[in-house]
Amino acid sequence: MAHVLVTGGAGYIGAHACKALARAGHVPVCYDNLSTGWAEAVKFGPLERGDLADRARLDAVFAAYRPVGVMHFAAFSQVGEAMRDPGKYWRNNVGGSLTLIEAAVAAGCLNMVFSSTCAVYGDQDGVTLDEDSAQAPLNAYGASKRAIEDMLRDFEASHGLNSVIFRYFNVAGADPEGEVGEAHDPETHLIPVMLEAIEGKRPALTIHGTDYPTPDGTCIRDYIHVSDLVAAHVLGLEWLLAGKGSRVFNLGTGTGYSVRQVIEASHAVTNRPVPYSEGPRRGGDAVRLVSGSAR
Repeated sequence: MAHVLVTGGAGYIGAHACKALARAGHVPVCYDNLSTGWAEAVKFGPLERGDLADRARLDAVFAAYRPVGVMHFAAFSQVGEAMRDPGKYWRNNVGGSLTLIEAAVAAGCLNMVFSSTCAVYGDQDGVTLDEDSAQAPLNAYGASKRAIEDMLRDFEASHGLNSVIFRYFNVAGADPEGEVGEAHDPETHLIPVMLEAIEGKRPALTIHGTDYPTPDGTCIRDYIHVSDLVAAHVLGLEWLLAGKGSRVFNLGTGTGYSVRQVIEASHAVTNRPVPYSEGPRRGGDAVRLVSGSAR
């Protein structure tokens, strides 16, 4: 059973990925500083607590487990925060990834599955985005992920580091067996915030902007279930281990839904109205992000 290093493995997507890796016969080694992750979510392999900026700690973990690959999820990912504090995103996401990549190369671990984002594309009105679409990120989150993609290509040229880059659209849902779920603090994702409003755990959901050039005035996003997303990551790792080389893939469904459509769907499923208020646009938000999923 091969070890796979999973950075950010105590977070929402990382914990689901660890379960998928274990199911596929691998041993996921979670590397996480627990700044946004949860030790309780680490159930499928060992937890090694550490920071991406700590090269000595990374070297020790690589030496102890000798992983066949890395799944790199660890990053700050809030658009609003990235607009307010871009330095935090450049320092952590880009600086931390550079340290990780250098440690992986030094250890001879030359397979990396990278968690990127559709935010690298920015806002391209009316376009279904595929892997060859132009990149023009609107915020430091998307820009930091684009920089890491460039970094991976440079290290492939210089050191033979192979990577599968997954550009996520909106990840939603939770493990159908209930072993891991979604637990952000604070919670900002639409579906859990909406369910918290229904349950009375918050006064209401705020719709950030109702004057966008869309049929109902709210932003449109492409939602992919987290279990499908992490299944793709296991396939991405297997792709690399089979020697197929570096590749970029979008992860979405190819269908977009507006914020109001998601609210309507929740009402239909739960038979309970969603308390909501309408607020101004949030800086850094694109109008429409929908994946071209042919690849």
